[in-house]
Amino acid sequence: MGKEEADLRIGEITRTTKETNIRLRWNLDGSGRYTGSCGVGFFDHMIQAFCVHGGFDMDLDMKGDLEVDCHHSIEDLGIVMGQAFSKALGDKGSIRRYGSFYIPMDEALGFCSLDISGRPYLVFDAEFANQSVGTLGCCMVKEFFRAFAFNGGITLHLRCPYGENDHHKTEALFKAAAHALKEALEPNGGKILSSKGMLA
Repeated sequence: MGKEEADLRIGEITRTTKETNIRLRWNLDGSGRYTGSCGVGFFDHMIQAFCVHGGFDMDLDMKGDLEVDCHHSIEDLGIVMGQAFSKALGDKGSIRRYGSFYIPMDEALGFCSLDISGRPYLVFDAEFANQSVGTLGCCMVKEFFRAFAFNGGITLHLRCPYGENDHHKTEALFKAAAHALKEALEPNGGKILSSKGMLA
């Protein structure tokens, strides 16, 4: 039996700029469902994998200035996802806080280690051979995770030590991030995991 609606950790954010219009609802305690589209097909594939592997439900209604390129859309979605995550989580108490995970994706290996600390930081160690995968600029993978980490209050380390196919490398990183986040979000028996008595 799933949690009652009142007990679910849900964040809803609406953000409108001259470049993007985004409405997002993120249920951290979902079943792995993603509806909607950011307008960038390969990135929708990544977000869907992120939801499936993290056990998240995400409903997205979004329009961006894709006639320019994908930069504003991908970065702004990272901002909104970080804000929705922070809102859904609340005071960050009573969770495991830390999560780490390796994901093999054929010839590629992705690794994520993170701390839901309230102190945002990003270490991103991955190189791509091509300029893009589909209509997603590969440089935007790092920009997305930076926006997500800094708006979600997450210390986030991502690494792809080897791989040949940029699709596989990117997907390994997103799946690793999803599993690490799922692990960090698990209940911690009501105890705040900090010698300070608080996370921030």
